[in-house]
Parts: sequence; structure tokens; C-alpha cells
Amino acid sequence: MALNQSAIQGLAAIVGPKSLLTDPGDCWPYGYDNSRRQGLPAAVAFVSNAEQVEALVQLANQHSFPVTARGLGTGTTGATVPERNGIVIAFERMNRILRIDPANRLAVVEPGVVNETLQRALGEHGFFWPPDPTSAAICTIGGNLAYNSAGPRAVKYGTPRENTLGLAAVTGSGQRIRAGVLTTKGVVGYDLTRLIIGSEGTLALITEATLKLTPVAEAKQTLRATYRDIHAAADAVAAIMAQPITPCALEFMDAAAIDMVRQYSDLGVSADTGALLMIEVDGPADCVSATADAVASAARNPGLLDLSVARDREQIAALWRTRKALSPALRHVAPKKINEDVVVPVSRIATFIDTLEQLAHQYRIRIVNFGHAGNGNIHVNLLVNPDDVDEMARAADCLAGVFDCVVALGGTLSGEHGVGLEKRDFIDREIDPPALALMRAIKAQFDPNGILNPGKGLPLIAPEIAPE
Repeated sequence: MALNQSAIQGLAAIVGPKSLLTDPGDCWPYGYDNSRRQGLPAAVAFVSNAEQVEALVQLANQHSFPVTARGLGTGTTGATVPERNGIVIAFERMNRILRIDPANRLAVVEPGVVNETLQRALGEHGFFWPPDPTSAAICTIGGNLAYNSAGPRAVKYGTPRENTLGLAAVTGSGQRIRAGVLTTKGVVGYDLTRLIIGSEGTLALITEATLKLTPVAEAKQTLRATYRDIHAAADAVAAIMAQPITPCALEFMDAAAIDMVRQYSDLGVSADTGALLMIEVDGPADCVSATADAVASAARNPGLLDLSVARDREQIAALWRTRKALSPALRHVAPKKINEDVVVPVSRIATFIDTLEQLAHQYRIRIVNFGHAGNGNIHVNLLVNPDDVDEMARAADCLAGVFDCVVALGGTLSGEHGVGLEKRDFIDREIDPPALALMRAIKAQFDPNGILNPGKGLPLIAPEIAPE
């Protein structure tokens, strides 16, 4: 259903004709994200301030058309794929860093600011914002907040929820609200900031964020440890996380990932390597070496094959060569892979990887695993051909088995990629009916007409069939 002329005129009046797209050819680039899903929006409105966002949401309520917020479309779960009869509110032009306040360790930014751009600006003041997704060079702060996307540094410094002090947003009813504080303490009222973060644009559209900053460490050292098998590597992860020093990154690759990279890059690791850990520590310059030694000691066990410590930039670059070679190798082998980012307790990583190997054999699906071992966030990659109907059917059954295993191990179905459309129909395996009912009630309170990103995040309710 196309927007009526009155709605289109209303959109143009709010953002201006030059900031509105209605031609299908112009709108298509805003109809997909980094998943394989896509939908053609009826219009794309580029906003430049909170007043425009408020007016657009109010107009959507008046004309009953759905609204999907979009940063730069780097998400992988279809959360920014719009409804075909709705509009996209594009935040890429709301990209100002409004304030950097080193004295209070905070920054105030608009949602369209690119993560890497912010990090560079903060670095000039000796600070950084801990969330650092792999897509930091092209993803926006608004997107990071919408998904609670974190990256490797979360193991020590936390996710956006732990590093955001407050938000300004527009609810689904078209009301502007402020949530949170400018201080590191505050318990007045309910914590709407943490509720909105991770809600994927289904409750409110973020128009401003007050971020908590962290001073840049004086020094950093990197370690690479290789192990005979995943069990030895998992034991090392548990030992590292049990000692007093928390690494600022603790990444892992399983045997399948290592074998794949070996086909395209000189790894410089033993042929017997069954698992690999990349570890970084940071801190004061005069004690970072002792910190690295303590972590290295925890990483040693009978399954260790080799442990290398890098103490300068060249050595660090050499050690990271293996991890950086993984993504290009995956794109070469399976450009349309299924990528899931589940989380299991750290102590259950080895059990989980064993189960994945069994599922791969059972369903004849190649599975490659890597991720953020320090918090059990595993990126499970099913290498499939989407044009092969039989393989895709087997992959669907395999994926259901993966999710069942995650829940059985006490894990969660998404660590930082969100739910969107891709995982929506699996969520009731993790969340019980009373909790889902409460979440739907919260959604209705924020968005009474259901216009914000409908159909995302929570399982759909089956329509009731009237008795004959």
C-alpha cells in the first residue's frame, strides 16, 4: 500500500522536499541491511534534528504508517529492513558530536555519528568509548545503542548499556523524552536508558546520547596462544577470567576457522593447532608487562602448543594477522553465510563447540566458529549456498539445534547482533510466556499504535480464530 498524497505532503513539509525520497529506485538502497532481507519503503526521510523526528512520528500515528529507523545499515538481523508501506527515518545527517567533556568523562552525540569518527575525536582528549564493533569504521552510535553492540573490549569495559549515561528519544506515541543522568550514579525512577538500548527501534527513536568515557591506557601488550584442541583453549579462557587481571580483549578461533584461514594466509602456527586465543592487556606503562606475564601464566596448561607475546607495534600486527585474515577467507568461501552471535557461559564453551561439530556432521553443514571468548560470545558461521534449497533446509534444522543447545547450556541467543527478523521466531525458546507478555505490554506503552519497527524483536502473536 502506497502512502497517500496527504502523508507525502506532510513528510515533505517536515524535512523539506530535498530531504525526502519517494521514487522506488532512490528508496531501494535504504531497504536492506547486512542480512539478506530487504523491503522497499514507501519513502525515506532524512532528519537533521529531534523536532523533525518528533513530527514524523506524530504524522505516522495520524496516517497509520510504520516507521523504521536507520543509521548506515550494518546490522545483520534485518532489524532495519522496513515495511513496504512504511517509511525509513534516516539518521545519517544527525552526525554531530555536540560536546566532549573530559572533566566529567562524558560526550554528548547525535545518533548518526560514526563510531570510528567519535573514537578519533575522543582520542585527542585521551579518552575512548569502549564499544568497538568490527564495523566501527562504518557503523553509527545510534546503531550501536539500538543493538547494544559491543565488540572485543566488552570483556573488560562492558557494552553500550554500561557505557551510556542517558538518552534523548522520541517514543512511538510521538513524545520527546529524556532518560538517564549526567553522573555515574543515579537511581531516580526506572532505568529507561538501559531499556531503550538494545530495543532495536521498537520502543523509541534515539535523538541524542550521553556517553560515559574511559581514559586511554598508557600501554598495551598482545599475546597469541595456540592449543592442541578446543578443550585446552576453553580451560585457558576460564583460568584467565578467574584471575584478578581482566584482559581488554580475549578472542578465539576454532579448528575449522584456523583451517579455513590456512588456505589463504600464512598463519605462522603449528599444523597441530586446534584452537587459538588472541589476548590483549592494557594499563599503566610501568606494569603492563607484569600484567601480560600474569595472563600468560593463566593461559598455560598441558594443551598449550605455543605462546607468543608482542611488545611493539610490528609484533602486535604480526600476531593479529591470523585473526584479520579470517573475515576475507570467510567472504571468499561463503559470501552469503549465516552468521549467528550466541553467548554461552565461559565454562561451557568447549561443550558448545563439541555440539556444533556434531550438528555440522548430522546436517552436513560446514560450521566455522570464532568470537569473543572472554564473555562466551561465539560467532557461529554456517557456510551455505542460498541457492541450494536442500542445503538451506538442512541449515534451518541445524540452526534450530544450535539455538536449542545455547538455551540448554544457560546461554542467550544474541550477544550483540540483536534479534530483528532473523531470530524473532526463536525468542520464545529463551524467554518464558509471562516475561514475553510483560515485554509486549511495555511495547504497547511506548508505542500504542504499533508503528515503530513492527514485527521485529518479539515473536508474533498468532491471530485468534473465531469459533464457527
